[in-house]
Amino acid sequence: MAGRAKAASGEPGDAIIIKKYANRRLYNTASSSYITLEDLAKMVRENVEFQVLDAKTGDDITHSILTQIIMDEEANGGQQMLPVSFLRQLIGMYGNSMQALMPSYLEASMANFRENQTKIRELFEKGISATPLAAIHETNMAVMRAAAGAFMPAMAKPKSKPAAPATDSKDEIAALREQMAAMQKKLDELGK
Repeated sequence: MAGRAKAASGEPGDAIIIKKYANRRLYNTASSSYITLEDLAKMVRENVEFQVLDAKTGDDITHSILTQIIMDEEANGGQQMLPVSFLRQLIGMYGNSMQALMPSYLEASMANFRENQTKIRELFEKGISATPLAAIHETNMAVMRAAAGAFMPAMAKPKSKPAAPATDSKDEIAALREQMAAMQKKLDELGK
């Protein structure tokens, strides 16, 4: 969004121009009103394209404003989304030879997550059992392991041997429960 937004000219698909003044106030040129960072966060959630320009210099400062919104969300939100381990790894990538690949990797990862989030939501709405969810999760994990191996070899972990196919539904349910427990343990570890 930051570097690709166009100036608002009234045409569909153009970004709204937000001007940031020295007094830290943000001015929405489309609505001719002052707005807050919370308003910008709402615009992001509603998929409204905007570009933030420094009112004095005309520089595009969208990236820094979006980063500020994330920092505010992490500091003020009840539950933090970015675990400390992820932040440490991200910081460690600055200056790394792989730094140039990280933006496209992170964009692809987020796009994959959002696509699967939609699929999972649809499955829950239809009331389908956990088996398709487990398959989606396994696919996601395989993609993430492959990407981690390609982009960050130190983070790649050897894939454990897949469980033998269940011979009856009780074995399948037990295997799914074990997988869910393992996933919960990993999520708990990431949350620390």
